Amino acid sequence: MFARQAPQHTEPLDPGSSGRRARRGKARLALAALAVSAMSLAGLTAATGTGGAATPAAADAAAPAAAPSAVPAPPAGFTTTWSDDFSGAANTGVPSSTWKYDTGPGSSFGTGEIETMTNSTSNVYEDGNGHLVLKALHSGSNPGSGWTSGRIETQSSSFGAPAGGVVEMQSSIQQPNLNTSNGAGYWPAFWMLGSTLRTGTTWPTSGEVDILEDINARSSVFGTLHCGTNPGGPCNESTGIGSGEHACSGCQTGYHTYAVQIDRSVSPEQIRWYLDGQNYFTVKSTQVDATTWANAVDHPFFIIYDLAMGGGFPAAFGGGPNASTVSGGQMNIDYVAVYNKAPGGGSTGSDVAQGKTATASSLENATFPASAAVDGNSGTRWSSGFSDPQWLQVDLGRSYALTKVTLNWEAAYAKAFQIQVSNDANTWTTCYSTTTGPGGVQNINVSCSGRYVRVYGTQRATQYGYSLWDFQVFGS
Repeated sequence: MFARQAPQHTEPLDPGSSGRRARRGKARLALAALAVSAMSLAGLTAATGTGGAATPAAADAAAPAAAPSAVPAPPAGFTTTWSDDFSGAANTGVPSSTWKYDTGPGSSFGTGEIETMTNSTSNVYEDGNGHLVLKALHSGSNPGSGWTSGRIETQSSSFGAPAGGVVEMQSSIQQPNLNTSNGAGYWPAFWMLGSTLRTGTTWPTSGEVDILEDINARSSVFGTLHCGTNPGGPCNESTGIGSGEHACSGCQTGYHTYAVQIDRSVSPEQIRWYLDGQNYFTVKSTQVDATTWANAVDHPFFIIYDLAMGGGFPAAFGGGPNASTVSGGQMNIDYVAVYNKAPGGGSTGSDVAQGKTATASSLENATFPASAAVDGNSGTRWSSGFSDPQWLQVDLGRSYALTKVTLNWEAAYAKAFQIQVSNDANTWTTCYSTTTGPGGVQNINVSCSGRYVRVYGTQRATQYGYSLWDFQVFGS
């Protein structure tokens, strides 16, 4: 058993909180080795290196000094649910309010990795210029051991598409600036695991979506869905349902955008993978049975970045660290963003609750105030006392005709609750009610009006209280 990293409140051991027992299921082994010989690799270029063992300075010197990009505005019809542009000071770690480190030996991940993941700013740091850096470092004379690197995941596991909606996860990333001569064994990844892994559902049933993977500095990208059972099953685990190798020209030397959309507004539902805005791979729900798809896809996710060394996937393509593998290769991340499109179509305007006065029936403690749910920061949250009922309300300042309420729950969510409105904060009218709340991100269409809006919880889903990262209200 592995304890949760940076626990938010005292709770039992979480079966999959850091994804450690969730294998990044890429031990493709002989199957992948055979596949690569048959795969069309048109457009893939193997760069020629200088040979010999490189030094850390050699790897760092090749990295361009890029100015940070602003987090892009949401696509048409979407709203921004959460983002991080990594604006921390130079050589600082990631904030524990938003991210958690997944530390320990790579051998515990089930993928054959050989590095040890650390929380050291030698391996994971913000560079002071708007980037997150994951850096792999080597010590000693044996290329098959002595590696350290970094792996982090979001505290929030609430990023998903509600029924009828769409979610997009996007990041701008520069892969390690290496080549096939000096990058053997490098395995950068931007991916996500199903939130249900943190509450006991096993991998791969709980779902895994790999948005970006590359191995051995091949300047390519792989996109994959993992689902069903392992080994075999409807998703051919542990290989998964994948794109195969897709050319990614310039992805070692510059920043490119990698994205995935989970679209539950179409029939059949789809997952679409994008490189620089171009859709290069799609999986439809009809490719597996309905239960497998629902268990793997129809729930929220948490996001992960890591830079692994070695393992089954690089080995299947002839890689694994060797005497020429450089120490100090780094994965640079400019930003990450999550966008949502509400069921039924487009954006519903701005969040009229953001920055307004919020009050609550109780607080778990002063660290989790009511104001944190309406501050526009998905890394802060309100958390109540551990009893029923509880409420969180916001004063909009004047009456609004409301069209949508978005609730971004932490793991302690409401099973039964109402959305209520009032003009005087005394007499309340219910405009939405449920006894089967699923947690995660809930986009709730409403048709009511009032100056005060509250979520009124009557049954908790866990032994803890009610906890919201975001309480967003849309209207005019």
